[in-house]
Parts: sequence; structure tokens; C-alpha cells
Amino acid sequence: MSFEIRVRKRRGDLALAVEVATEAPIAALFAPSGTGKTTLLDMVAGLVRPDGGRIVVGGETLFDADAGVDLPPEGRRLGYVFQDRRLFPHLRVRDNLRYGAGRRGPVAFDQAVELLGLGALLDRWPATLSGGEAQRVAIGRALLSAPRALLLDEPLSHLDRARREEIMAAIERLRHETGLPMLYVTHDASEIERLGADRFDL
Repeated sequence: MSFEIRVRKRRGDLALAVEVATEAPIAALFAPSGTGKTTLLDMVAGLVRPDGGRIVVGGETLFDADAGVDLPPEGRRLGYVFQDRRLFPHLRVRDNLRYGAGRRGPVAFDQAVELLGLGALLDRWPATLSGGEAQRVAIGRALLSAPRALLLDEPLSHLDRARREEIMAAIERLRHETGLPMLYVTHDASEIERLGADRFDL
């Protein structure tokens, strides 16, 4: 799986110009907060339109300004793990995980539950989950959407040390057991080193 991202975007005072080209299993985007990392993930996901450039994931063109290609978010087959998790408060964990699950993906429901240690959480409401538990559910929901790749927006942010370790271990397990490519955003260089990711500074 490869990532080829060459985009530009201006938003207020932010002028973002990014070039990423890698075939590494995990591509990490590294920069301080407020420098456009989330905006870049939103462009890859199809939630924000770049001012120009090209986005290719796994050999498929998702956006090309010159060629007039701009696939809708649902056509891009990317599992997005947002920084604020965005679980549905009115759905139990089991139904949050099943939301958006359609075509058969690389990981079945029971496998995702086991992989992320979610078995004891299935009947819980999101409001009763710890930060680490909620993040594991968010990762599971993205995983079950049959994605070609995962987009992770600072998945360890707002977590205490123990919960950070819990999520990092889950991401490492995903990498080893599913082989699913990841575009990983962080402002912590130690996370990139631990994951052995290909690093790109914004």
C-alpha cells in the first residue's frame, strides 16, 4: 500500500503545502499543534477540498485537481479515527462498532472485538467509557468499515499515561495482525519511533 499526497490549502492565516510519498505500512505526519495536521487528514478523507494537488492511496486516485477527480468520502474507503472519537451517545458500544459496517472487510466483527479487547464493553453506553476505552471503540468502528487504510488523528491525545500505553499497544497489535496501512498524525516524536513509521514533517 502506498500513500502519495501532494496538496495545498489556504485557511485564514494557515497556508498548508504538503508532499508525502511512501510505501511504508505507517506514514506519520509530525508537527506542533495548530499547523494543519487535522486539515490534511480531512483532505485525504474527502471532508475538506484541497485548493490543488493530488491524493493517491494504494494506487487509486482519490483527488486530482487537474484531472477533475474528487471522490466523495464514502467512496474513498478510509477509516477515520477522529481526535475527539465522535461515538454516538445514543448507541451502545456494540451498535457504535456496527455503524457503517457494510461490505466484508479485512477484519470480522468478532476478530475486531478480540483484537481491541472490547468484549466486556459491548453493552456499555459511550458516556460510561474511559478515554482509552472510547478510543479503542473508535478504532474498532473505523476498522469495521472495510477501509483500505486507517487515518488516525493524534489517537493518544487527552489520555493519561496508562491509557496512552493501552492505545499504543492496540495500534501495534493492529499493525502486526491486520497489515492495514495507517496515516498517523502526532506532535510526539516518540510515538513515531515506537511504531517505526515513515516520518514526514509539516
